[in-house]
Amino acid sequence: MHTEPGRTGPSVTGDPVAHLWRGTVALRIVTFLFAVGNAVVHHNTYERPWLAWTVIAVMAAWTVFTSVAYSREGGRRPWLVSADLGLACALMSLSPLIMTDFQFLSNVPLITTIWASGPPVAAGALGGSVAGALGGLVVGLFTYLSRGVLSVDLVRDVVLLSGAGLVVGMASTTARKSAVRLEQALRTEAATAERERLARSIHDGVLQVLARVRKRGLELGGEAAELAELAGEQEIALRSLVAAAPTESTVDGDADLRPGLQLLATPRVQVSTPATQVMLPAATASELTAVVREALSNVDKHAPGAKAWVLLEDLGDEVVLSVRDDGPGIPEGRLASAEAEGRLGVAKSIRGRVEALRGTLELQTGPGEGTEWEVRVYR
Repeated sequence: MHTEPGRTGPSVTGDPVAHLWRGTVALRIVTFLFAVGNAVVHHNTYERPWLAWTVIAVMAAWTVFTSVAYSREGGRRPWLVSADLGLACALMSLSPLIMTDFQFLSNVPLITTIWASGPPVAAGALGGSVAGALGGLVVGLFTYLSRGVLSVDLVRDVVLLSGAGLVVGMASTTARKSAVRLEQALRTEAATAERERLARSIHDGVLQVLARVRKRGLELGGEAAELAELAGEQEIALRSLVAAAPTESTVDGDADLRPGLQLLATPRVQVSTPATQVMLPAATASELTAVVREALSNVDKHAPGAKAWVLLEDLGDEVVLSVRDDGPGIPEGRLASAEAEGRLGVAKSIRGRVEALRGTLELQTGPGEGTEWEVRVYR
């Protein structure tokens, strides 16, 4: 593991599917040796033995070249896998010029034999299950064109080739996703350790000073009490910051909604979230945090001194966010008149965001009853 510049925490090095490429190289070598053995057994009956050994020589050179290339991460490129597939099919197509009609009737293996199974496996290791399966179908098609007869054995070979590419492709995709998850877990672990280290340092220094200022200011009263209140607000905000879980995202780009909400806690704002992660698409989590921030901003503007409560609920198929305050409430028709006058804070910042997320927004308010926004977003 190493730490990349500009990134937090360790990183997983190397190709996560390197083991599949090593297997591909081993398969290529073993199948080439089988092709050589097949040529040795049948060369006396070939129609053009010189052409057969020319093909074997090309296969030998290509086996060495691809084995070296596939053994290095820099050599595992789409153009090389495509060339591998094209050459295997081209050499296979020379079988009608090499073999006799009797050999075809006797179901003697084509000149490339099972050596042609290498490209579908390489395609699966590089491009996933679809690429591997397509590679197997292409080799199967050229096998049919070379023999000119559709048989049970041919169909079996096509199924095996496509199945091998499909299985290797699935393993490749799974390995890459697992590597990404591992790297994310390592970064989260490193971020958590750093956050805990900073929390200890802050607790031993800044938080203790703020707590002392708050306590002493309240004792002195007057203007010092105002400074004490500000120090108390900063103390709570700082505690929320160091207590919030580090932002974490998945392979699919999901993120935990809780940390962004936890940072909104102040002496007058209480934030309650589930103990477990609430994973949503990162863009959705960011927009919901912005909705809550705007609702709390409205509380500060229109109900100074009011307390607010933010509640996050994860109901499985939907996420519910509630923002409630104990202010004077919103008079009937106030929002409509504000929108008509061009003041679109609620219309755009809250309602517009919720509509963009295809969620629902419900407002409960009244004179002297406070205000409660309830946002529901479906997964």
